[in-house]
Amino acid sequence: MKEFELKYGNNPNQKPAKIYMQGGGELPLEILSGRPGYINFLDALNAWQLVKELKEALGLPAVTSFKHVSPTSAAVGIPLSATLKRACFVDDIEDLDASPLACAYARARGTDRMCSFGDWVALSDVCDVTTARLIKREVSDGIIAPGYEPEALEILRSKRNGNYNIVAIDPDYVPAEIEEKQVFGITFRQGRNNFKIDRELLTNIVTENKDLPESAIRDLIVALITLKYTQSNSVCYAVDGQAIGVGAGQQSRVHCTRLAGGKADTWFLRQHEKVLSLPFLPTLGRPDRDNVIDGYINQNEEDVCAEGNWQKYFTTRPAPFTKEEQRAYLDTLDGVALGSDAFFPFSDNIERAKKSGVRYIAEPGGSIRDDLVIASCNGYGMTMAFTGMRLFHH
Repeated sequence: MKEFELKYGNNPNQKPAKIYMQGGGELPLEILSGRPGYINFLDALNAWQLVKELKEALGLPAVTSFKHVSPTSAAVGIPLSATLKRACFVDDIEDLDASPLACAYARARGTDRMCSFGDWVALSDVCDVTTARLIKREVSDGIIAPGYEPEALEILRSKRNGNYNIVAIDPDYVPAEIEEKQVFGITFRQGRNNFKIDRELLTNIVTENKDLPESAIRDLIVALITLKYTQSNSVCYAVDGQAIGVGAGQQSRVHCTRLAGGKADTWFLRQHEKVLSLPFLPTLGRPDRDNVIDGYINQNEEDVCAEGNWQKYFTTRPAPFTKEEQRAYLDTLDGVALGSDAFFPFSDNIERAKKSGVRYIAEPGGSIRDDLVIASCNGYGMTMAFTGMRLFHH
């Protein structure tokens, strides 16, 4: 296939639309089901690069959940604790631990379940049956992977009345070194961002605390590779082999840190026993449970515990999850990694990171206030590495 006609571009009024290879070559992908759209392919191709690099960097199967050209999360295939399985709604899968790829998917899809609603999934490895079964029961737009086991493919083809978007990518495809795009009729040309992210990037430790365990190296690599494919400005919190909070596309660095930190906090609080034991009505669907959990934790648009509201969601009225209880729980956290796609210009980022249990940081460095940022890290006993490499993505 040398080109594929799309229904429309970013929006229905943007026609005609298609994907094709410059010079008339064959596309390095195959559409096995559905009819992916313009934004679907933007998600798919960015997401595939992310999981491919994570697998190469850490040697573990990797999965990411993408929405609107930024990852909601990314994770590698590490077994989940019993508590995390409950929080990610996968505690009913008996053979989950036997599939590292399924574990990676459970983590990536379970991190920010509200933002992952209607996502695009990318797998670093051939999709197996366990992973396919997990994907089938979630609301998702499509998937890209280097291949599919026959039974897994049939499971996915049955999704969305046979219209689920399934794309196979050639794992050996290497794009040209120079890339181009147009904005307002003007062509932009640049070298591809082929910068390799690995442990060598984390050797310039600038804080008094030089301790950087293997688990932190892994998590910082997860954060940095995630940021490489996140719309900038961006900050990513990571722990236990997964991105737990991504703050994308903010004009202010501290707003990125706050946004990502808030998502990380919600992920941690989902594992609190008060949340895990919420008495949901058996008729309440998974997406509705996600919305109610977010309301219960963050107390946003609706007080789900209020009289007249709780009856819509619960069999009995739950006690509210107070801000004092939440803060006490979050204050017990430690060992979280944080990556930033550009330098921290002020120490307020460190202050916010500390509130979400951050112990390890990787950022490019190069601010005129680096000394103040380092001093703030030293005050909390944090370990910070300067990577010297900016990771903007637009």
